[in-house]
Amino acid sequence: MKTYRAHYLSPRGAHPVNGTFEFESEGHAGSKKNMTDARIKMLELFGNEAVSWIIDEVEHVKEPAPGDFAQAQIDFREPKKVRKHHTFERGRVK
Repeated sequence: MKTYRAHYLSPRGAHPVNGTFEFESEGHAGSKKNMTDARIKMLELFGNEAVSWIIDEVEHVKEPAPGDFAQAQIDFREPKKVRKHHTFERGRVK
């Protein structure tokens, strides 16, 4: 089963609610089965108050590759010296 992230919105009123939650589904992102799984998970998480909420976006959560946890490297080397180009045309007399 793949992990997906869904974004939900409540109807505009006195206390609008929006946010995201993660769920697992066998369907493709945006498919009918996937949206049904998202709706069921949202109702499990938030209960009866989520009945009127809508799910407006579903995206696939990619699992990090084993090499993605590397620490960022800091470069303490001196900056390269940039050679300045001539700002005049050689051989031309003004």
